[in-house]
Formats: sequence, structure tokens, C-alpha cells
Amino acid sequence: MITYTKPAETELRQRLTRVQFEVTQHEGTEPAFNNEYWNNKKPGIYVDVISGEPLFSSLDKYDSGTGWPSFTQPLEPENILTHTDHKLFMSRTEVRSKQAGSHLGHVFEDGPAPTGLRYCMNSAALRFISVEELEKEGYGQFLALFKGEAKKE
Repeated sequence: MITYTKPAETELRQRLTRVQFEVTQHEGTEPAFNNEYWNNKKPGIYVDVISGEPLFSSLDKYDSGTGWPSFTQPLEPENILTHTDHKLFMSRTEVRSKQAGSHLGHVFEDGPAPTGLRYCMNSAALRFISVEELEKEGYGQFLALFKGEAKKE
């Protein structure tokens, strides 16, 4: 069993970029259409940039037209926490990783089937692991999800 943890702030400041730190630690938002994964179509999983907790799968990713990576559901729902956010003069549902407490983005009820949800995430809060790297990176348990998907791009 893998344990996912959050390092001390001093380590985070050394390890993360300024944008990653601002997004994950201060509920920041990166620019739309100007982030690493908004248009990534490769098969694989997305993990918390801080702890490595598995969060989302490319199998649930879709183009929402918003300029941020969007998913219909989490890969591991137990690794996701949500709560109501009243910033920007509206109510939204913030999404955080369970172990690291990283701010990931927000979930909205305007997504496609099968869930009707749009998990709109910040690339800066995520690290992508391609199907080819899953085993090497310690996420081999997810390989079965991608039978025949590794060659598609």
C-alpha cells in the first residue's frame, strides 16, 4: 500500500514552480488555454503534483472548451475532497486532494454523460503519467484500464 503525503512548506517551495505553489497552496488559477494539460490527448493518469495521489484518468477527460483539463469523474473518488467555495461572489464546489490538501480546481454540474459533472482542474496541480510509464512510476494497478489505448494519441 502506497502512502501519499504532503512535504513541509520549505520543500514545496523548492520543488514546485511559482504557479504550482500558488495554485495548490493559495487556491490560485492558471490561465485558460495556456497550461500544460488542457489539450493533452495522451492515455494515462493524472496525479497530485505534491503527493502523487491518483486523481483522474485520460479515459474520463474531455474537451470542455474552457481551456483547462476537464474530467467527468475522478479515477479514485476517495482521493478527492470537495467543499463549497464562496469566492468571486458565487458558490462553487472546490476540489482538493485528500492527502496533500492541494487545491485542484472546481467541479460543476454542466458536464456530459455519464455523470453530468465537469471536474475543471488546474494543470499546475497535476502531474501526468503516460500509460507507458505507469508501471515504472508505481501505478501499474491502472494498466488494465488502458487495454489497447497506449498506441492511440
